[in-house]
Amino acid sequence: MKPDALLYPAPKGLYCEIGDFYIDPVQPVDRALITHGHSDHARAGHGQVLATRETLDIMRIRYGDGFCGTSQAVALGETMVVNGVEVRFHPAGHVLGSAQISVMAKGTRIVVSGDYKRRRDPTCLSFEPVPCDVFITEATFGLPVFHHPDDRTEMQKLLTSLKQFPERTHVVGAYALGKAQRVIALLREQGYDQPIYIHGALQKLCDYYRGEGIDLGEIRPATLAADEKQDFSGTVVIGPPAAFADRWARRFVDPLAIFASGWMMIRQRAKQRGVELPLVISDHCDWPELTQTIREIGPAEVWVTHGREEALVRWCELEGIAARPLHLVGYDDEGE
Repeated sequence: MKPDALLYPAPKGLYCEIGDFYIDPVQPVDRALITHGHSDHARAGHGQVLATRETLDIMRIRYGDGFCGTSQAVALGETMVVNGVEVRFHPAGHVLGSAQISVMAKGTRIVVSGDYKRRRDPTCLSFEPVPCDVFITEATFGLPVFHHPDDRTEMQKLLTSLKQFPERTHVVGAYALGKAQRVIALLREQGYDQPIYIHGALQKLCDYYRGEGIDLGEIRPATLAADEKQDFSGTVVIGPPAAFADRWARRFVDPLAIFASGWMMIRQRAKQRGVELPLVISDHCDWPELTQTIREIGPAEVWVTHGREEALVRWCELEGIAARPLHLVGYDDEGE
């Protein structure tokens, strides 16, 4: 079977006509297979949703019990058949519950990576390379300039700053799902055992992660009344990026602005955000990891989506691998 007959880009997202389902659709559909819980991939309003148990739980936390008509939890590695199409979910290493989705019919297998990373993450299962005919990869950091440093080195920057500036509140911007919990877990692995304060928007997801057995240590709320002052000197406070634009972040005395993202490699981005201490911590692959993953899987063809598509397509062509951009719209870097 030609790959295009099995899966192809449509206005609502990647569509499998034989199986009559979409993968990470950007609009409500009758049947959606969801790779992970970030809002650009997991939207409410579908008739039926198939995803890992954790992703369904996260969607329920974010959207409420009525986020879809019906839902079905799919275990990693479990084979299920949807209208004659064989479907499997495999670990993606992006956030808790994240999965690649393999679809196969008439001897042709396509693997949709969703968002993924190759680095060890104490908060989720590691990426699992899956042999396939076509690998659909993201390219968020799909330019040769992106070489992310070691996570431990970045955490040491934060720990060093805490020692150098004990009078300042270290306010860390990190996305609510995945990044915030990973930053906390990485700090704990580096031996930081003091309470970590979090914005109220992170509470439910942090509680869920802890309920799934992920050790985040002692976490306390950092939500203050509008006229309330509390001394957070020398502490770590974590909040979503949006909170830095409102009065919440200005309630802390002498805050030191920190942001955890792969985009912090670009100095201008850090400067525009007013970030004093950029931490290059990404939940996506950098350029070497993207290219190494493609080499490791060895697909006959690579389709590239949401990100810096053209550079990775060109690299594949130079390596003798057929490749093309999908030009899907509606996906951003919410988890980054």
